[in-house]
Amino acid sequence: VQLQASGGGLVQAGGSLRLSCAASGRAVSITSMEWFRQAPGKEREFVARLYWSGSSRDYSESVRGRFTISKDNAANNRVHLQMNNLTPEDTATYYCVRRSGRHTYWGQGTLVTVSS
Repeated sequence: VQLQASGGGLVQAGGSLRLSCAASGRAVSITSMEWFRQAPGKEREFVARLYWSGSSRDYSESVRGRFTISKDNAANNRVHLQMNNLTPEDTATYYCVRRSGRHTYWGQGTLVTVSS
């Protein structure tokens, strides 16, 4: 399974970005799709999770109310992260993660930079 994240870029504080993650390769059942991020000099941290069956969601405290994780209506192997009201503290490399049973797949990151 390969994960391709896209949608990162430079945005001003208060702006929005939409990240996407597409999976390819061997078809496996999905337990959840998640986003993590890692800011320069900091540890990687959890951002959001979407459980594939039932579509329940979890968010970190720092993004709840501003970020939304969702399935793509047209592509069953794609997930989005809508990020609104961005702050400089959201600057990080964002990683897409797919969990399938006992297996965890990480994609390459996409860089989000929020200027003040």
